[in-house]
Amino acid sequence: MKTLHKFIALMVLLAFFAACKVSKDIEAPKDAVPVGFRNVSATDTTSIGDLEWKKFFTEETLVQLIDSAVTRNNNLQIAQKNIEAAQWQLRQSKWNNVPQLNLQVAASSSNPSDNSFNGQNLAALSGQKHIDDYNAALSLSWEADIWGKIRSRKKEALAEYLQTEEAKKVLQTAIVSSVSNGYYNLLMLDAQLGIAKRNLTLNDSTLFVIKLQFDSGQVTSLATQQAEAQRSVAAQLVPQIEQEITIQENALSILAGNFPGSKKRAATINSMALHEDAVAGIPSSLIARRPDVQSAELGLKAANARTGIAKASLYPALNITAAGGLNSFEISNWFTMPASLFGTVAGSLTQPLLNSRKLKSQYEISKIEREKAVINFRQSVLVAVGEVSNALVSTEKLKEQQTIVNTRVSILKTAVKNADMLFKNGMANYLEVITAQGNLLQSELELAYIKKARLDADVELYRALGGGWK
Repeated sequence: MKTLHKFIALMVLLAFFAACKVSKDIEAPKDAVPVGFRNVSATDTTSIGDLEWKKFFTEETLVQLIDSAVTRNNNLQIAQKNIEAAQWQLRQSKWNNVPQLNLQVAASSSNPSDNSFNGQNLAALSGQKHIDDYNAALSLSWEADIWGKIRSRKKEALAEYLQTEEAKKVLQTAIVSSVSNGYYNLLMLDAQLGIAKRNLTLNDSTLFVIKLQFDSGQVTSLATQQAEAQRSVAAQLVPQIEQEITIQENALSILAGNFPGSKKRAATINSMALHEDAVAGIPSSLIARRPDVQSAELGLKAANARTGIAKASLYPALNITAAGGLNSFEISNWFTMPASLFGTVAGSLTQPLLNSRKLKSQYEISKIEREKAVINFRQSVLVAVGEVSNALVSTEKLKEQQTIVNTRVSILKTAVKNADMLFKNGMANYLEVITAQGNLLQSELELAYIKKARLDADVELYRALGGGWK
């Protein structure tokens, strides 16, 4: 009865110590997040970042490309394997509180020297020259988690497991963004290729007229040379853009886990819809939505756990061991009950002494690493807020630029028509025609680029707000 009371008292004492925390955790700093984004006074917590990527992107070909990339991208598959490995680590950590139980079966035989003390005693007592020993036992060992070290290891494993999931989300948002940007770039190149070919046809027409004038003595050879040089500018663009189209198609294929190949597309750069009324929400929602910010916060939790482990290692460790089974020096008596039964129970309290300086250093280092985790969290929030602010101003200013370039292109189209008409009627020289055509070519190419840049900014705002991983 007294033994039972002692055991109960010991369990109550262990439970009391297990409830104690030797290290205080540090929370993610609340002042790391601003109230609002630059030049935006939104108070609505809703955001386009909450949309699933299949609802954000609506063009059928693009959706198919992204779906293939999300399913087959090799880097994403590696990230999934990292998650599976972390799951096993987490499962293992949950067994740290469970006692270790081992089964051991052993047999040994020894022949002591006849001139040794053991040999002479063995010969005198039993008349034998060898000693046999047969043993079968279950051994149990258990470390009491009186300072929370094992619980901290569980928290560390959980945080690291969740970090692998966030890492996959970060990678998926990047892949979704890369595929969409690549597709928009492909549509822009299609548009620019059409512009170059139309301009080349226009140059051919102008060059034909100039050659007729040269043959009739109305212009010098300089006119034909400059017209041919202007034509070569447009002609050079065609193979250059075709090269870029092939390279972009190959890049999209690799992102989707396929060998390089062509990409079918029915859309044009002008048919792609923009999210004109995109809502950014408030910065505080980025913490829950952005996977990189979530990963930084989980990194702080893991650092807290490692600090707890290092601190608990400075205190005594209580280990309880027990063993029991069968033991006999003759195999014929091995299973004789209860004579062959044996059992041992032991408890030990271990306090680090000579290695206490090493453990103290590890604890101080863990505190520094935790401070670094806090700084990393602040930096991740800064980057996230900065990316959103940049995307917001890009969507606004690119829209203004597109309006300006649209106006310029309209004016230049009229100028090219007028110049061509005046030139054919002898009221304008060839330089005016060539200059007008060159200006139109550059402006149309620039307009296609700005349209693509607006689509990219739209996607960047979506990614910066934490969209793309759902």
